[in-house]
Amino acid sequence: MAADSDPESEVFEITDFTTASEWERFISKVEEVLNDWKLIGESSKKTPDKGEYTSGLWEEKGDEVLFADFKFSIRHHYFLQEACEKEEVEDIGEDSLPVATQDLLSTNNDFPPIAHCLVRWYGLREFVVIAPAANDAVISESKCNLLLSSVSIALGNTGCQVPIFVQIHQKWRKLYVGECQGPGVRTDFEMVHLRKVPNQYTHLSGLLDIFKSKIGCPLTSLPPVNIAIRFTYILQDWQQYFWPQQPPDIDALVGGEVGGLEFGKLPFGACEDPISELHLATTWPCLTEGIVVDNDVYSDLDPLQAPQWSVRVRKADNPQCMLGDFVSEFFRLCRRKESTDELLGKSAFEENGKEAADISQALSKLTEPAPVPIHKLSVTSMVHSARKKIRKHRGGDESPLSNEVLNAILFFLFPDAKLLDGSEGKPSSSTGNIASQFENEDYHLYSQLKSAPLDSLTYKLALCLCMVNFYHGGVRGVAHLWQEFVLEMRYRWENNCLIPGLASGPPDLKCCLLHQKLQMLNCCIGRKKARDEGKKASATDFSSDKSPNRTANDPGESEKSKYEVGKSWDSWSDSEDEFFECHSDTEELKESGQEATKKSSSKDDSKEPLVLKPEGRLHQSGNLTLLSTGEPLYIPVTQEPAPMTEDLLEEQSEVLAKLGTSAEGAHLRARMQSACLLSDMESFKAANPGCGLEDFVRWYSPRDYVEEEVTDEKGNVVIKGELSQRMKIPNNMWVEAWETAKCTPAHRQRRLFDDTKEAEKVLHYLAVQKPADLTRHLLPCVIHAALLKRLRKISRPSRRL
Repeated sequence: MAADSDPESEVFEITDFTTASEWERFISKVEEVLNDWKLIGESSKKTPDKGEYTSGLWEEKGDEVLFADFKFSIRHHYFLQEACEKEEVEDIGEDSLPVATQDLLSTNNDFPPIAHCLVRWYGLREFVVIAPAANDAVISESKCNLLLSSVSIALGNTGCQVPIFVQIHQKWRKLYVGECQGPGVRTDFEMVHLRKVPNQYTHLSGLLDIFKSKIGCPLTSLPPVNIAIRFTYILQDWQQYFWPQQPPDIDALVGGEVGGLEFGKLPFGACEDPISELHLATTWPCLTEGIVVDNDVYSDLDPLQAPQWSVRVRKADNPQCMLGDFVSEFFRLCRRKESTDELLGKSAFEENGKEAADISQALSKLTEPAPVPIHKLSVTSMVHSARKKIRKHRGGDESPLSNEVLNAILFFLFPDAKLLDGSEGKPSSSTGNIASQFENEDYHLYSQLKSAPLDSLTYKLALCLCMVNFYHGGVRGVAHLWQEFVLEMRYRWENNCLIPGLASGPPDLKCCLLHQKLQMLNCCIGRKKARDEGKKASATDFSSDKSPNRTANDPGESEKSKYEVGKSWDSWSDSEDEFFECHSDTEELKESGQEATKKSSSKDDSKEPLVLKPEGRLHQSGNLTLLSTGEPLYIPVTQEPAPMTEDLLEEQSEVLAKLGTSAEGAHLRARMQSACLLSDMESFKAANPGCGLEDFVRWYSPRDYVEEEVTDEKGNVVIKGELSQRMKIPNNMWVEAWETAKCTPAHRQRRLFDDTKEAEKVLHYLAVQKPADLTRHLLPCVIHAALLKRLRKISRPSRRL
């Protein structure tokens, strides 16, 4: 009794039957996903039109669910379709079939060419697929039945009428089983894979027998069955047939023959057949079982008599195509880190020890300049000497590019090289003529891609580098060609040879930055060439204007001649940072007012106006006259504004933005931006002695000079003008610039555009470019060329097709 009454000896076991199992959690998660996707209850949609599955849009969304530690992916595939009208919704009763069952009975969209396999097999417009995640597979029969039970319970609990399929076995088999539930009806989807099809199921009559037995209809006389038939013939071997497109001549391209290379064109074509299979489908879209006969003895289904034929092409996986390989290999250069020096050895731009200047003699060279005659070297000799230096620095290594290939590329890029051999060299033709030949959308495609115009030097350089990278040495060949290109740019700058294949004028900001840099260098060459020609012309005029009776012993005449001609152009060096500064008024008037100023002592004589000699006149500006003197107003010769590339514009914007918003910063910003205005004012003063700010504004900014009719004291109507209100603002920059401006013609002003400095900056920018940087600059040009090549092939198909 004592033992029975001991409370510690009593054990109570409590079992909690409310704890959910892994199976229940899985079903609950599936139901939760169906609720989130709003697939609960009935859905009303109109019957899709014929062929709408092919022309419409399909979408899918997915989620993941867990069964214990096994992960499944659940995907919802559906066809985008407008919602059904309210009138059609009211007609749907409780006994209406689910949408999936209606799709099974519809023949409007049988055999869609591009769709999910379940759409092709069952004609469904909406379904859900549960499949193992990653590469796992559900193989055992017990697990398949467990998943089907889970799907059936989830459909019953939620009232979802969208069919749910479960993918079993390996994914490559595309084996699905599924279920669809509706009010009073349930549809089971089953599939069977057979190694060998039984003979009785290889024709229509056998398939009809198994179809009727599966339906199990108790009626003795069944209605006729509607049939849609398609036979597909697969062709996998057509070696005996010719390709529609002629394959590229690989041997000529890689055999080292220069004659087989076309540097201005990208290759096009496949090195192997890009088509693996050709499917021919013969279709009978809608038939009744009594119309045709197809059994093991006789068949009415002759493919030649089929009402519909269709062809489908299955492409090979990653076939080797010339255009794609070229662009891909060129794009891979963007990831390279090596510089040109690392690829080719010590920099070829550095002079050797004998040619290098001794630092101890630097000052003596500056103070004792010795004119060295510059021989007019030809492009060929210049490239030859540069190549000798490159070989010396490489230590005798073989060059990536042979002489034959390199010369062919250089003559392709610079067609004027043969004209420059032993001659002065005529100015390069711009791309203006090229543009007139390609006035179409394809030519102007470069502005959308920020590439370069067709047949421009930049465009051709990109194609040559792409060809060299693929066939001639890869990245080392690219570095070699680029080094030769930079040497050619240096030669043309030093010898005043314009660069061919570049449009005249300032850099085109619609093009890539490298093209802008080359245009900038061409502008520098043009300015330097024009200035040198002006020096020669001035020297010739000076020598021809000398009178025989003038002697060097006359100091007055010699001083006067010195002023009229100006300082000798040959005494100035373009490589030095020296410019012609504006002379003072006294120095300007040596001829006309120097003696009068020295001899005049009375008050009246000192007030006499000094007579200035006009300089730098272009032409007269219509009927305009100076307000103070009544003399005709002349348009002066002005300096052209400095051309700028997009990186220089960005740098200038950053500098101006850093000045801040203070009054001092705004004033400094205005002065920095008024350099061109100050130069034009000085030119205007030199061309129109005695002019005022009002005269300058009338020519430079007519809107800022307001004229109105007034009546004078005598009653006559006269026109009176004055500056606009913005010109009268205190501390106006125009007024300050006018008061600061000196009377200096454009040819004696400090240059707004220092072509020597800018050219050296461009040449340094080109020399420090790595092959990867160069590739990033030219990649838009290569893509541009590839697009044009593809468009031309589409517009001009092969005659063999």
